[in-house]
Amino acid sequence: MDSTLKFQLRLTVSPELAGALRADSSGAAHVPLQRILHRHNATVICQYDAFADYVSEAERLGIEKYPLYQWTRETIENPEKKAKYLRSFTVYVNGEQIYDKQTADAMETELLALCGESGASGGIESGIERISKFDTNPANSSQPPSR
Repeated sequence: MDSTLKFQLRLTVSPELAGALRADSSGAAHVPLQRILHRHNATVICQYDAFADYVSEAERLGIEKYPLYQWTRETIENPEKKAKYLRSFTVYVNGEQIYDKQTADAMETELLALCGESGASGGIESGIERISKFDTNPANSSQPPSR
């Protein structure tokens, strides 16, 4: 495998856990998740919030500099997509949204152990429904829209 590839983890969580994580990206509402994030100097960012920030920045600085502006704006204004992205969180490590394979693999293993776990999250059922890992190989990712 190409050692220059970087990786990203994303979590899909319940609406209840999503609300708690949006309020506190350290994961404090979910103690086992918080421990994993802390161990890897990581936080989670709601994808909807990241998209909304992108749109806001583009509108403030000039949409012509933001090639995904229209697609992102349409995405966050679509109620079905909004609901999806409100429950999707990107894991940032050391403030970065992509990181080395070793880090991604270690965190993925730990996070997968939380999927479907019940009662061990300090008041909120596990709420972690899915862990996804993505890499920076263009052949493995969908391409941005043409407009």
